[in-house]
Amino acid sequence: MKIAICPGSFDPVTLCHLDIINRSRKVFDKTIVAVLVNPEKHTLFTVDERIELLKRCTKGMNDVEVVGFDGLLAEYARERNVTAIVKGLRALSDFEYEFQMALTNKVLNPNLETMFLTTSAENMFLSSSIVKQIAGFGGDISNFVPECILEDIKERLCAGGKTQ
Repeated sequence: MKIAICPGSFDPVTLCHLDIINRSRKVFDKTIVAVLVNPEKHTLFTVDERIELLKRCTKGMNDVEVVGFDGLLAEYARERNVTAIVKGLRALSDFEYEFQMALTNKVLNPNLETMFLTTSAENMFLSSSIVKQIAGFGGDISNFVPECILEDIKERLCAGGKTQ
């Protein structure tokens, strides 16, 4: 079985994230969506909340597993028999960092490949940060996030936009 992992903070999950997850599903038998635990990063949603939001967004996708993890991605991938990391690239600016991470992960786990997928043209500009900024100013984010979590994002930002 070929298993991929799509790691990220997913704070919040966007249509761009779902695009990459869905495209990973076309190539791999199973895709693990791994929500990074980074205590130094200020997030809108807790890790458990992000996992729950992703589970709602991927409901019915039996070949997708949503998990939280901390530590080294290369080691976690080894433990789960993952053969590839799938990362979405929006722009050239994403590539430099992701390329560095891919090389590092390959050293840490020589059996692990990294696959870069360019985002769909309509999502090239989209990031969680942009979604939070637009929503924080009361803008319409309905074209940027899955409908099933739209109200969760609005409620959190209307509640003062408190970060975790």
